[in-house]
Amino acid sequence: MLMIASLLCGLVFGAGLLISQMVQPAKVLAFLDIFGAWDPSLAVVMATALAVSMPGFMLAKGHSRPLLAAQSSWPTKNDIDPSLIVGSTLFGIGWGLVGFCPGPALESLATLSPDVIVFVAAMATGMILHDFWQRFRPATRRDEAMAQRPG
Repeated sequence: MLMIASLLCGLVFGAGLLISQMVQPAKVLAFLDIFGAWDPSLAVVMATALAVSMPGFMLAKGHSRPLLAAQSSWPTKNDIDPSLIVGSTLFGIGWGLVGFCPGPALESLATLSPDVIVFVAAMATGMILHDFWQRFRPATRRDEAMAQRPG
């Protein structure tokens, strides 16, 4: 049942990306061009997504456990650290340079566009390098970071 729910959520998310035209880099770049030919339509998409998801999150918070899983997986980390800043910066640079973020890029793979394939390959390489770095970075820095986290 969990697989079917995941598939349906993915289909709804993908349909939303298509309908909102977030899979079109030109549309996204026009949204990001606030000092040029700005296209505010994606702001409406984002506001609508928040309006639709907020009641769902409030409903989920009211339950002790999810319907289709053994336990909830709410984020526990809420501090701003260098990893968050670097990751956000890299995400924003990538989004601003090519007009893709991960979801729309994966959906656009269906077009077999060489640009999309290169972007997704670069994104996957970055994810692999991040995981490698996290696994093999010097233990002293990792231990220091863990010691500084509250409880």
